[in-house]
Amino acid sequence: MQLSNRFLNLAQQQLNSFEAEAPLTQLVVYIAQAKDGHPPSLEAVSQWPTTRNNSLPPVEADPELRAASPDRRWYPLQEGTILLGVLRAEKLLTAPSWPARLDRRLQATAGALTQCLSLELDRNRLSKELAEQREQISLMVHQLRNPLAALRTYAQLLMKRLEPDNRNQTLVKGLLSEQAQLDRYISSLDQIGQDKCSIQPGINAPLLLPPLLPQATDLTLRSLITPLIERAAATATLQGRHWHGPSHWPAWTDQLRPSGDGVIAEVVANLLENAFRYSPTGSAIGLHLQQNGLCVWDSGSPIAKGDRERIFSRGIRGEVNSDSPGSGLGLALGRQLAEQLGGSLELISSPASLDPTLPIEGNAFLLKLPAITPLTTEA
Repeated sequence: MQLSNRFLNLAQQQLNSFEAEAPLTQLVVYIAQAKDGHPPSLEAVSQWPTTRNNSLPPVEADPELRAASPDRRWYPLQEGTILLGVLRAEKLLTAPSWPARLDRRLQATAGALTQCLSLELDRNRLSKELAEQREQISLMVHQLRNPLAALRTYAQLLMKRLEPDNRNQTLVKGLLSEQAQLDRYISSLDQIGQDKCSIQPGINAPLLLPPLLPQATDLTLRSLITPLIERAAATATLQGRHWHGPSHWPAWTDQLRPSGDGVIAEVVANLLENAFRYSPTGSAIGLHLQQNGLCVWDSGSPIAKGDRERIFSRGIRGEVNSDSPGSGLGLALGRQLAEQLGGSLELISSPASLDPTLPIEGNAFLLKLPAITPLTTEA
């Protein structure tokens, strides 16, 4: 087992604290180390006093230690029935007996070392599991890139075969757009746990949503959500639903926005996905633009009053949809991203309360966005 410097330093500090204790002459901490095909051995990892050569043989290899001695005591580092190691204490030969106070202190030190060693074992196990998971993620990412590249190639070939005025061009462009989106998600997944993704003080922790976003200078709300509206219209057609896209685009939707506002697309994408997944079959779905944001609505049954705030918690879904597939993260992430932008995300029980043209009964998720300062471009 590879012990951390933190544990080794702590063990050494514990031993050094006995420097003024008479009649002690030596303290050694041994750790039970398992070896393939051999019984575990007790190997020294820390000792007091320290010497130039701190290397001590395992207990099994030292004949003197195997002999009983009244001047030596062993304090097990034991968790339940598992022996994690031992603390060996030696006293002066001339000392008549072991002081009771010193014995109690050594027992307490052995107990503290046992707890620390148990935590160290948990750290080692979790580090190993994390390394294995990262390796599996890297392998999965590598394998996913091949079929995604093939999908892009097939879509590009299909696009070349279509006439410029062919109405199916929109569908093929949608395929290419979705492929690019998946590719960005995979790139984000590939960066999880890498050093270059370390978080600087004062910066919000990165989320898997959104994916890597280009540093675009012509980012507008219209450009962000138009592909999502086209996707929603296609989904509604497949499901036999009525889809209601924006009837007009307010001027603010064409204002240039910072590249960081690209997360708005992720919030809207989650809201639309939830609407199609959880609203009853046949209910209408739409996206409505307002002067300070937008809402995604459906004409299905209103979400139960007791669930209207709970569903914004991580891992929580409404009682009606508790058996439906999904992680229960979309709304929690959506609210978090909205608040990071200085906006908000809330549930309105009656879409008509936002606009009289919307259904009276249903659900509306209102995404409010802060006003933006117009961006200027260099001449």
